[in-house]
Amino acid sequence: MKVTNSAEKITSFGGFNFVFKSFKDSGLSDLVDKHLGSRVKTFGFSFSDIFVNHLAVYLNGGDCTEDINDHLRDHLQNVRGMHVCSADTVLRGVKELATDTLYMENPDTGVKHEFNLNPRLNDLLIKGLKQTGQIKVNKWYDLDYDNQVQPTEKYDAAKTYKKNYGYQPGIASIKNMPVYIEGRNGNSQAKYLQDRTLDRSFSNLESNGVRINRFRADSASYQKKVVDLVERNSRSFCIRAKRCAKMDERIGSIAKTCWNKIRLGTQEMEVTDLPDYFPFGGDKPYRLVISRIKRKDSQTDIFSGEAYTYRGILTNDTESTNREIVAFYNARGESERLFDVMNNDFGWAKMPCSFLSENTAFMIMTAIYANFYSYLIGEYSKKLYWLKPNFRLKKFIFRFINVSAKWIRSGRNHILKLYTRKDYSPLLT
Repeated sequence: MKVTNSAEKITSFGGFNFVFKSFKDSGLSDLVDKHLGSRVKTFGFSFSDIFVNHLAVYLNGGDCTEDINDHLRDHLQNVRGMHVCSADTVLRGVKELATDTLYMENPDTGVKHEFNLNPRLNDLLIKGLKQTGQIKVNKWYDLDYDNQVQPTEKYDAAKTYKKNYGYQPGIASIKNMPVYIEGRNGNSQAKYLQDRTLDRSFSNLESNGVRINRFRADSASYQKKVVDLVERNSRSFCIRAKRCAKMDERIGSIAKTCWNKIRLGTQEMEVTDLPDYFPFGGDKPYRLVISRIKRKDSQTDIFSGEAYTYRGILTNDTESTNREIVAFYNARGESERLFDVMNNDFGWAKMPCSFLSENTAFMIMTAIYANFYSYLIGEYSKKLYWLKPNFRLKKFIFRFINVSAKWIRSGRNHILKLYTRKDYSPLLT
């Protein structure tokens, strides 16, 4: 085997030229600079330059910001019109966009909590979705909310309930796209002051003209303050109910004839509902939809006397059937896939900074990239038969980004020469 080298300016990431063009053409580049304002002129790079360089890390197969310096700089310099900056410049931009962290102490436990809100970037998060048409004003959407433990050994990370150090950000999403992210330190459990977090999320959505049809969340949201807030800001809600003595007593009194068998996917279960359930010791009734699944170990429930696992969903929806309520709530499992995407595709598993404030800015910025990728794969798959709208980022990189290319000049025009049999030209129409 013989090897020869060539000094030709050929990049193996030629597909990113189209991504860069789409970032400009979509209006996101102008939106970023307009919304975030100008940086100090001596810095030389705008916020949109920082965003597109940071985006390039993940859309070219990198997993940390330093990959710009180590692997991508020469390739990105072959993207016509792109101002390539260093990893240090990107990280300085992240720190510039960070906001002060709020410190508060729980008077009941004495535990100190840290929250980072960053309203400016959260506003940009929604405006970006509106800019690309992924979310439209005055249209009704379903909203999911969840918190996720992000293990990390950063300087200010606190111990989580999982006994490791990390953060526990709260994230609200629509159609698996983040619309609000709030940084929390690891010792701040999901239920603590969640009503305030959700209030800020609803306010941000409302100010951007986004309306909420249904709200969906796990049992950490099973609180009177949260239920009252959600009821004011959405048409209906489905929240996982916590088992308690009152609920168990009601479950034990349900007649066998009231249970109806259903199948959701491969799962068989029985469902019923209690239309007059009074949670939190209050005087306002809600509907409690109950599902039960046969236990494999045949261990009987102490209240019902039967071998089932019982789960309840609190809702104010009186129109949907029990099956529809359970199916809607169970679809929440698909929305939790968002954390997998953010961790493995957009860098959340490797926080770049030392403090919660900076890492919250980083999480919101990468969420903007994730939303843009959803837009990108949706648009490209309409024109290129060899792309599918459900492709994860890694598959998109292999199928689209990884193509040898170089810029040539012919007839006073700059032409991107691609070394492939795939036809990229439909993207230019």
